[in-house]
Amino acid sequence: MTDLRIVGGELVPPAGGRRHLLSVADLTREDLERLLSTARSFARSQERETKKLPTLRGRLVVNLFYESSTRTASSFELAAKRLSADTLTVKSSGSSVDKGESLKDTTLTLSAYDPDVIVIRHPEAGAAELVSRHTGAHVVNAGDGKHQHPTQALLDLYTMCEAFGRLDGLRVAIVGDVLHSRVARSLVQALDLVGAESILVGPPTLVPTGLAPVSHDIAAIRDADVVYVLRMQRERMLAGANFVPSLREYSDLWGITPARLRDGQRVMHPGPMNRGVEIESSVADSRASLVVDQVRAGLVVRMAVLYDLLTAGPVALEAEVGVA
Repeated sequence: MTDLRIVGGELVPPAGGRRHLLSVADLTREDLERLLSTARSFARSQERETKKLPTLRGRLVVNLFYESSTRTASSFELAAKRLSADTLTVKSSGSSVDKGESLKDTTLTLSAYDPDVIVIRHPEAGAAELVSRHTGAHVVNAGDGKHQHPTQALLDLYTMCEAFGRLDGLRVAIVGDVLHSRVARSLVQALDLVGAESILVGPPTLVPTGLAPVSHDIAAIRDADVVYVLRMQRERMLAGANFVPSLREYSDLWGITPARLRDGQRVMHPGPMNRGVEIESSVADSRASLVVDQVRAGLVVRMAVLYDLLTAGPVALEAEVGVA
């Protein structure tokens, strides 16, 4: 994770500075394996009748969300609470952002409360990095525009590893609107980091080159272990732009149906799903689907991220939580 420190309002990188999670590029394979191992420990702790742990008592986690969210926002808040941290959730709607306050000034205001972590979701790429330059808190990027969503990639890897027992050598087909997807960008980087293979599948207008191998033939998903489905990111598309002739034609050509899957494949989706467009309900609700597993993974992975930023690591986890 990135080592950063704030001096006089400026970002400097001396030894011992604050760590942030702004991008998958901040992680080494060792970091990733440590986080997934910690998440597994927390998953076992959540099987107990009493799920709340004392690990982060007295810490403050601020969730600053400029975009709508269900899974990410709720799991970060619950992750902090399960670790006994205090939480403060700020949404742009109804805040001083409506009055024109800048992200910098909002960050300075929230930093006056001396938070330990600021979790930020924002429609502009680079927003999380900007926040890290104006706060003494650890910063976690919960999605910035089309740029990055590192904790989504982590929970996806966790889900795949639990389903297959390995990550190295897995083949993952990422299908749909890759062009506007921060999830796809983060996931491709994370898969490469653990020795898995990815292929991007979809119409030429929505699948950029240069990230991973590309196919415009939906039949390419047949060789994958995991079919990872993306929705159309219409909120990030330029007004009036037409990337596909119609949603019906997109569904006919690229939608994931039972007939397009083979036995043994697993299907994932970061949500929210547009049933009947990029994925049929019969697939989303089938035994092949790992969608609910992803949601469960989001809680323990985000617990692991908060824990990793704020504590001494795995040895402390065993001592404090009593989970081997």
